[in-house]
Amino acid sequence: MFSSGVLVILCSCVLLCSCRASHHVPSLAESAAVASGAINQPYKTAFHFQPLKNWMNDPNAPMYYKGYYHLFYQYNPTAAYWGNISWGHAVSTDLIHWLYLEEALVPDHWYDINGCWSGSATFLEDGKPAILYTGNSNSSQQMQNLAVPADPSDPLLRKWIKVPQNPVIVATANLNSSEFRDPTTAWIGADGKWRIVLGSRRKLRGLALLYKSPDFLQWEGTKHSLYTVTQTGMWECPDFYPVSVSTKSGLDTSRNGPNIKHVLKVSLDDTKHDHYITGTYLESSDSFVPDNTSIDAGIGLRYDYGKFYASKTFYDTKTGRRILLGWINESDSQADDVSKGWASVQAIPRRVWLDSQTGDHLLTWPVQEVEMLRGKKTFVESLLLTGGSVVNVKGADGAQIDLEVYFDMPNLTEAADVVDVSSANPQQLCSQGGSFQKSVAGPFGLLVLASDDLREQTTVFVYVFRSMTGWEAVVCSDQSRSSLAPNLDITVYGTFVSGDEETLSLRILVDHSIVETFVQGGKACITSRVYPTLAIDEAASLYLFNNGTMPIRVKSLTVWEMQSANLHNF
Repeated sequence: MFSSGVLVILCSCVLLCSCRASHHVPSLAESAAVASGAINQPYKTAFHFQPLKNWMNDPNAPMYYKGYYHLFYQYNPTAAYWGNISWGHAVSTDLIHWLYLEEALVPDHWYDINGCWSGSATFLEDGKPAILYTGNSNSSQQMQNLAVPADPSDPLLRKWIKVPQNPVIVATANLNSSEFRDPTTAWIGADGKWRIVLGSRRKLRGLALLYKSPDFLQWEGTKHSLYTVTQTGMWECPDFYPVSVSTKSGLDTSRNGPNIKHVLKVSLDDTKHDHYITGTYLESSDSFVPDNTSIDAGIGLRYDYGKFYASKTFYDTKTGRRILLGWINESDSQADDVSKGWASVQAIPRRVWLDSQTGDHLLTWPVQEVEMLRGKKTFVESLLLTGGSVVNVKGADGAQIDLEVYFDMPNLTEAADVVDVSSANPQQLCSQGGSFQKSVAGPFGLLVLASDDLREQTTVFVYVFRSMTGWEAVVCSDQSRSSLAPNLDITVYGTFVSGDEETLSLRILVDHSIVETFVQGGKACITSRVYPTLAIDEAASLYLFNNGTMPIRVKSLTVWEMQSANLHNF
């Protein structure tokens, strides 16, 4: 049954297109016009955070302070590529609408003259914030520095002072000073000493180095690392924080004790993927004991199985949540970035909590505040997708949408496929034939940012397999036909999800050049960057499809047009 005003059109499943359009190289005048915002910007996002122009990467030192959320970020104030790294700064009252402020940190001392790199914020015992960050020195050595607000009574924290004692941590002789960076938010132990983690490596072994301080100025490394895993390479942007075993509520970073686990997240410099593992933090020995080393840090679980890197969480004292931020880099070329005058966006802030069913996985979900941007709604229910069908969802056009879809789980008979997920590679399964590799239950899913002739489409699809305890699914995000433009990264991403529920759900946020897919209430997430040439703005359409042999029923589909967030100078 369909709601009033919703019309669907059934057509044969002809999705493949190998056409490529010629690539336009802009003139200098066009490039200047793009950078200044004078001409159309089809790939600039409408409700994801990004600066007005130029390069951005890691989110840094997020916090809530005196009525404002603060986001600092790695920023090049002069160009749309990496270099001259400073700390950009923006504030918000709701994590969605942002006001740009002047740069908080710039490279102007010998210890950070080659860049103010990533770091974190900590609230000290008097309630005032402090920032520890990595400076790349005049001799290209990485060292840790401290900055404090010039006026802690200012809720905007517009000016920061680098303390005269900098650098407060330098690499000892047994460490490589060129791989020694990204201090975490600090936590304080029962002994009254502060602790932080730094990322490093020794040969191919990733290291989470532990440092302690009685006063936040004098730091000393411990004899052993907090944690280490071989064959994982350099660990960047570590994060270490507690999660509740029994509730969704976030915890202050210094919390520990019964019914609490800890999460260690590391960003792998070699693969540009963020991995995490849960376990127990033993304060008496300052050690971390993982729950399951078969899914160890740098090997197993990830926040996001697409483009998502250098992430950072913070405890939101306003709402009691733990919130996750992450950098979404580009999939085009540096020349394209220079032409359009900007590069990179931040993912929609996500709430993160422990999955009570597994006890060692995390769930992530877009913060509730993004729903304030929802506008016109299109609703479809009880739609049967026969094998080979494609359904155009009328009324759901556009490049700014938020959708939630529930598929009734098919009856997996003996004819259904069986896959050993312990040895299979989900990305390989997603890439082999993509949405055309027929099975019994799948592929089925959605085409987003699709042109009317389907020559361009970003496909989010699912294969379902039988398992001993219920079902297994491989969820895929396929950019291979997302654009007719050449020279793009069109990697197909995928991950496994298992369950025994009677429905399989997807939530997808589409924002011009970014597609964020959340699976089964946050069990997995896949983020993609795409650059359509035809499916732009209102020319972008939405389709449901089923290319498997078994009919699939759409229990419900809700699509909201999304309004634009307000981002401008303070």
